[in-house]
Amino acid sequence: MTQNLRIAVDIGGTFTDAVLLAGDDEVLATAKTLTTHDNPTDGAFSAVKLTMVEAAVGLSEVTGFIHGTTLATNALIERRGATVASITTQGFRDILEIAYERRYSQYDINLDKPDLIVPRARSFTVPERLSVRGDVLTPLDETAVAVLADELEGCSAEAVAVCLLHAYANPAHELRLRDVLLEHQPDLAVSLSCEVSPEAREFDRLCTTIANAYVQPLMSSYLTDFADRFAADGLSCPILMMTASGGMTTLETATRYPIRLVESGPAGGAILAARVAERAGASNVLSFDMGGTTAKLCLIDNYEPQTSRSFEISRADRFIKGSGMPVRIPVIEMIEIGAGGGSIASVDGLGRLAVGPQSAGSEPGPAAFGRGGNEPTVTDADVVLGLIEPVRFAEGRLSVDEAAAHTVLEDKIGGALSLDARGAAVGVSDIVDENMANAARMHAVESGKDLAARTMIAFGGNGPLHATRVARRAGVGEIIVPNAPGVGSAIGFLDAPISFEIVRSLYATLADFDADAVNRLFDALIADATGIVAQAAPNAATECQRKAFMRYSGQGHEIEIAIPDRLLTASEVARMTADFEAEYSRQFSRAVPGMVIEILNWSVRVSTVPEPATRLAAVQETREPVRETSRFITCDVTGEPVEAGLYDRTRLSPGDTIAGPALITEAQTTTLVSADYIAAVQSDGSLLLTWTKEKCT
Repeated sequence: MTQNLRIAVDIGGTFTDAVLLAGDDEVLATAKTLTTHDNPTDGAFSAVKLTMVEAAVGLSEVTGFIHGTTLATNALIERRGATVASITTQGFRDILEIAYERRYSQYDINLDKPDLIVPRARSFTVPERLSVRGDVLTPLDETAVAVLADELEGCSAEAVAVCLLHAYANPAHELRLRDVLLEHQPDLAVSLSCEVSPEAREFDRLCTTIANAYVQPLMSSYLTDFADRFAADGLSCPILMMTASGGMTTLETATRYPIRLVESGPAGGAILAARVAERAGASNVLSFDMGGTTAKLCLIDNYEPQTSRSFEISRADRFIKGSGMPVRIPVIEMIEIGAGGGSIASVDGLGRLAVGPQSAGSEPGPAAFGRGGNEPTVTDADVVLGLIEPVRFAEGRLSVDEAAAHTVLEDKIGGALSLDARGAAVGVSDIVDENMANAARMHAVESGKDLAARTMIAFGGNGPLHATRVARRAGVGEIIVPNAPGVGSAIGFLDAPISFEIVRSLYATLADFDADAVNRLFDALIADATGIVAQAAPNAATECQRKAFMRYSGQGHEIEIAIPDRLLTASEVARMTADFEAEYSRQFSRAVPGMVIEILNWSVRVSTVPEPATRLAAVQETREPVRETSRFITCDVTGEPVEAGLYDRTRLSPGDTIAGPALITEAQTTTLVSADYIAAVQSDGSLLLTWTKEKCT
């Protein structure tokens, strides 16, 4: 086989997915294995080998390899990174202690402050000072840096985060500081804020640099081991890494900026959903990715996922902004909750049933996996409800112990609530589905969007199984289940462009706009971003997106405005003013006349040009396929046992129409067609589920 072969690997909290594609979109093989947390490379290697065997090809024939992993995310959440010290400008040692100068929950007397990784004992300073414009006010004291190197060795620091005042405006002191430190300690991992997050706001910039330093040694070792393992088995093409912003980058760049890998798996899912939406002509969609550990929801408008420049890691209080560690990098914005197949159900002292965020993960996993799990989970509930067909689960590589699922639900949930196993399973299902629907509603409201007019795109190992139950609660009328949804995020990796985005601070006002200074900044940013993209795709055509982050003078936050990819002149001020006021009015109902408009940050994203998606052809004929067999399930509409048709998705053809209740099984997941839904097979094999509503009344 000599055609273009590409493979993608997505390591999640419970499962590791691999998918092998030929050409642009022909899926040759997929595999799902349990994640091996002690050494994630083992699970990834096993999944890849399964696809190689199924397709009868060798790794030496693979021409593209893309990888996304939760390792950086999990290391930050579980605090399994390096011993990190920080270095700031003299007089600013307590940036982490001061933070935002406020309590995230003002009246909580037992408030837990977020763990910001670096204690005050490992917070060091150095004499130097730059002005807000980057002018040197106090030169860097290199003698003090030499003394500082000894102090870092004394506190056993494995990595250091350097965040000097106004380094985004002039990186000279940070760059020299790194050189001097490495002269004394060549093996020290050094992260500079001028490279990791060159933006104003010292607390956010320092936290981002600390997070990068914290996972850098771990990710460097992991990525080296990962590349060596596959190279030893014949892989000769470069390995590209998925980033949180929805693009791909090289191993070298990922090793320097591992913080960009946080949430890379969910980003692949959003890319898949955007591509599916474009093919289907669905301009406004809700991406629903439910795996074994978490559920991720993302709003996509005009085939572009919603984006952000910041998020929080490991919140002390899951639902309160400010209770976590802020990180400022380009990310696809989504809401993520602890609602997956492995989410653990429990009853508290007041008799209240709760599900998640704790997860059984892959070790030991749900009780139904028969691997020692003794806590009731969402997957156990689905087994008891009859929604998982044991013989076909996980392609037969993972046995399902139905008796264990019944026992654990009856003992741990039913006993506390006077319910049998089925009643307990219904309760667990209702809670987790409502949690996900509520998260979708909350995310939409916060974004000023309406869910009712959207199409849900469901994927992940558990997404198609829960899609109708969540969509009904969220008021979403249509659901698309793409091909191979169980490995959807991995497929999304293969649709992602090679890209890199840089955000940098340069203060300006539209009243005194210096076009030459902004053009020089854009030239520098474009050169840096283009250089990184060229490492992975030296001859590819690229496109450039430029943005300004603007606000009225005195405001604390900015909104992003697109900037044309051309040389700017003073005449741009009128257009930028109009664009800002139009977007401000859209978000806040009205513009504010007479206010000075200022720009704090500028960004550039350079990416390879994606191939346009081909719209689906209309299905000319519809018919009802013959069901293979049936099984009794608990109806999610009535709560009563009902006979559901059982269909093998690989045997369905475009035009086949199935009325619920039904289960459509495939290699890594099952699609539940609820009693109030109709499923129709589209021309590309995807499933369109439509809510009939009448059967719900």
